[in-house]
Amino acid sequence: MYIIAIAWLYVTVLMAATEANITAGVLTFVFYGLLPCALFIWIIGTPQRRRTKLAKESLLNITKQELGEPDGTDTKPD
Repeated sequence: MYIIAIAWLYVTVLMAATEANITAGVLTFVFYGLLPCALFIWIIGTPQRRRTKLAKESLLNITKQELGEPDGTDTKPD
């Protein structure tokens, strides 16, 4: 995944270097390079963030069960 992002940024740096002035080069890099690359990494990384969150939650629940702490699933009437 990161190799695609690195390659895309490399291409956009070369595109920006060939622009006539610095403003056009910066805008080319930002709008053709950084923004699409950030969007790509965010969309592609969503499943991994979800898996990491679920793993942390399950580890927290396992730790609570080992310590004997209530995890909020007890349904005893008062």
